[in-house]
Order: sequence, then C-alpha cells, then structure tokens
Amino acid sequence: MMKKTLTLGCFLLLFGQIASAQPPAPEQQPAAKPDALSWTVMQAWKTESKPVDFVQSLDGRIVFILGEDNKVYLYSTEGQKLGVIPADPDTVGVDISPRGEMLYLMDKSGAYKALDISFAKDIDISGSPFKGKEDAPVALVVFSDFQCPFCSKVHPLMEEVMKKNPDKVKVVFKHMPLGMHQQAEPAARAAIAAQAQGKFWEMHDALFAAATGSGLTAEAIDKAAAAIGLDVAKFKADLNSPATQEKLAKDMTTARLAEVNGTPTLFVNGRRVNSPSPDAIQKMIDQEVAKKK
Repeated sequence: MMKKTLTLGCFLLLFGQIASAQPPAPEQQPAAKPDALSWTVMQAWKTESKPVDFVQSLDGRIVFILGEDNKVYLYSTEGQKLGVIPADPDTVGVDISPRGEMLYLMDKSGAYKALDISFAKDIDISGSPFKGKEDAPVALVVFSDFQCPFCSKVHPLMEEVMKKNPDKVKVVFKHMPLGMHQQAEPAARAAIAAQAQGKFWEMHDALFAAATGSGLTAEAIDKAAAAIGLDVAKFKADLNSPATQEKLAKDMTTARLAEVNGTPTLFVNGRRVNSPSPDAIQKMIDQEVAKKK
C-alpha cells in the first residue's frame, strides 16, 4: 500500500511539473499591440505574364517566374529582365539550386527537367598569358592559385581540351591567390615576373611542381627562376615592382567582378563551367563555336 501511495505521489508531482511547463492558454496570453507589425515596400514591378509559380535565388539577386504563357522569366530584384527560357506547355512548377545556376521544371504528369543556365561574364583577358591561337573563337579562362592543391589537377584537363580543339580554343590564365594560402601571392608575382621575360608557362609548371614538393618557399622560387633560364637579377627586380603589383591587382579585380570565390574556376567565353569534365567543357565549346557560324 505504501509503495502504491509513493508511486501515485511521484506521478502527481511529475504531472504537476509537466502541467506547469505548458504555455498559457491563448486567452491568457497578452494581446499584441495594434502597431506591433510594420513593413516597408522594397521593390515593386510588373511581370510580363501572369505568374504560375516563382522562386528567388538564395543570394536574392535573381527572381525566376513561371508565366502562364509557358515561359520562365528571369528578373533582377529591381525588376530588370535578364532573360526568358521556354518551358513545356504542361509545366506547373519551378525550382532552382541555391545560386540559380540550375533551373528545375515540373509538369502535371510529374515529369522533371533540369536546365544548366548561366550568364556570360565580361572577363578582361588583355595582357594575360595564354596558350593557343590568339584569334581562337573560344577563350577558356582559368582562375588559379599556385598553392591550391586542386588547381594543378586542372592543367591536364586544359591540355586535353587544347589537343582536341587546336584551332578553336585558347587557354587563358588568371591569378587569384587565396588569402588562406600564404605562399600563393608571392608565387603569383613570380609568375608575372617570369611572364615579363616570356617564360610564364615554364614558371607556371615549375611553381606547381614546387607546391607539391618542397613548397613555394622563397628559395624554391629563386631556384625555379634559375632553372628555367631567367635573368635572375631582372626577375628579382620585377618580383616586387609596381608593374607586377598592378597586373596582380587587375586579375584580382577581374575575379571579383566575375564573382569568383574559389579556385580553380573556369569560364568558356565568359560562361562559368559548373561541371569541369572534358565532356561538359567540350559541349560548351561546341555551343560557342556554333554561335560564330
């Protein structure tokens, strides 16, 4: 009997604690003040077609609107029309990847379609080192960092693309030393100084080799300069010259304007390469060549 009484007492005590933890009933909650809610209209603009569905990129820069005319309209958040993509007649819904580089269409039957979309960036490649014919119709631009462990692996891919498209493609190198790589910025300046003597690509290969070996130390860079036959005195003078600093700053500005935030990042005639595989890049090259015809 005492055991039952003790158990019942514990149950009542526990029940009382649970009951006391419950939120107050709605009628007991304080009433919201009439002026507690406020809002401000940030943007207002008219769409070209009656919306069926819409979604906005995670960074808030692009709005995708599926119209009842079976088109997906792309707008900036200020209402500037950025482009139109045709959709199948039965399309009823749209979605996108976080940055808006992939568009997903769904129709009434449950069919699903994924589209890779991109906006071409105006990338200044004047004065940048390149391989291939100067007047090639396609520029494959790579933003790279000599200390980045992934960047050296892109070089064989570039060689493969060049071999397959000798008259169509030139590969252009752009510097983007990342802040977390302490040796990347001196290495970039070393490559620019070597370019001044016409030996950028020799230094390019030597720097990546050093990065995977002894490291991009000052001694390793000096050794590379001597090994590829540079005028070492001129090289050391150019290493920290205003002209070298200016070239590097220009590439960094170009990277920022192209919204490059990591390395390696590739562009085909200004279109970002989202899938850096030989087949995906070749498809983009073929599309760009077809535009020239």
